[in-house]
Amino acid sequence: MLQSKLETIRENEADSPPTKENDLDAIISSLEQFGRFYIMKCVLLCIPIVCSAFNSYSFMFTAGEVHQRCNISQCDSLNSSFMEPWLSFTIPGSNGEWDNCEHFEALPGIDGHCEAHYFNRSQTVGCEAGYKFGDNENTIATEFEIFCTDGWKLSMVGVVNFIGYFIGNLLGGYLSDRYGRKSTLVAAGLLSSLSGLAQSNAPEYYSFLCFECLSMILSSALLPSATLLAMELVSSKHRVMAVMVLTFTNSLAGIALGYLAGYILDWRLLLRVIYVPGLLHLIIVCFLPESVPWLLSQSKEEEAIQVLREIARFNKRPLLKEQLRNLRWSNRQVITQSESLDGHYSIRQILNALGPRISQYCFVWFSNLFIEMGLVLNLKYLSGNKFRNYSLISFLDLPGILIAALLMNRIGRRCSMSLFMASCSTLLIAMTVFDQDYSDYCWYLYFLAKMASKCSYITLYFFTAEVFPTNCRNSMLSLCTMVGGFGYMLAPLTPLLVRI
Repeated sequence: MLQSKLETIRENEADSPPTKENDLDAIISSLEQFGRFYIMKCVLLCIPIVCSAFNSYSFMFTAGEVHQRCNISQCDSLNSSFMEPWLSFTIPGSNGEWDNCEHFEALPGIDGHCEAHYFNRSQTVGCEAGYKFGDNENTIATEFEIFCTDGWKLSMVGVVNFIGYFIGNLLGGYLSDRYGRKSTLVAAGLLSSLSGLAQSNAPEYYSFLCFECLSMILSSALLPSATLLAMELVSSKHRVMAVMVLTFTNSLAGIALGYLAGYILDWRLLLRVIYVPGLLHLIIVCFLPESVPWLLSQSKEEEAIQVLREIARFNKRPLLKEQLRNLRWSNRQVITQSESLDGHYSIRQILNALGPRISQYCFVWFSNLFIEMGLVLNLKYLSGNKFRNYSLISFLDLPGILIAALLMNRIGRRCSMSLFMASCSTLLIAMTVFDQDYSDYCWYLYFLAKMASKCSYITLYFFTAEVFPTNCRNSMLSLCTMVGGFGYMLAPLTPLLVRI
């Protein structure tokens, strides 16, 4: 059965979604799926999407670097500011920036004398008297005194976050395929919320690090599970619209996170604010149905039919008994002929039937995320407020989502993805060509490349979710995104190529 599904996939090449000849697709289409029922469920699915956006990138602000300089005991007072005229002879500097970790050695016995000839400008020392900060931001750097030679600890938070992403993708995909999309969403949402709240009370650095990893492991299951559940609640004709709504929500949550972090400058309070909404996953238990395709793949026809009846009742549409009878019969035929054990395929079965395709998709995911992260890293060189810059990154995703949604239904998934990736590569190559003579225009090329990269990511996510069978769909999607995550890990190393 799995091999036959693969053959069907190869024939369709995922350029167009399945037709309404499929019994389930025809039933869902007849129920006017974008009626009251789907609007209510879409609102509920926005809860895990927002939580995923908040939880995944909060470390950029809780473990962010702060602007600091050495406290000069001979010159600084309680009323002195971060920028003072006497910094020119007390702290080394270049290009208008003062050294964060050293200052010129003061001659002994000159307490209270803040004059240039009292400082030895040929000798620098560390910040024995502590630090002076440029703003009121309180991160783990200021609270746990992580400065200068200990700066690697802040980078380690990002590494641990990435490790949690790896583990959570594999674990979340397996649990979603094994125990259902709804159960995985509720468990991951609640547990990640509790873990995040515990992290906000971390007494020292290493406990903070452990909770960061645990929170990311749990949060990684939210986005893929919610996206697949949204796709499986509607007919193939409207899947693009379903994914677009959730992706829009994810980008808006990113914009909100940037402004929240800029307003709430204390890392403990910020974590509490962004993790408390995760407790709303309790609502999902009562009001969000399980995925009908997943229920059918587990031979739970009666539960699936009950969900379809609920949709028909909400949308006030007729549901014919003959349709349900045909759905029940065809599903039992599929289950009977299936090679899977209790509705679950073994790893050997999946690799034997889908191995080459999995390799192809993993490579495309790696390439896509490598470029995506490389573009994001370049934004840190933008001048201005870092919180607004992060919101700008998320805002740039919005037009990309719209363009991807429009083209996917018109020219197909594969052609759309090829067009977006080729456009992104062409724009980046053009940047290197025009960088010297037309540097002012390179920013426009950069923003267009960022938009094309987002279009490619959205299309690839959708393409991957459609191409695998229901029984192993989330597992394979999680595997591909996990392998693609190596692109995230390697992208920060690309600046080293400049030195070659």
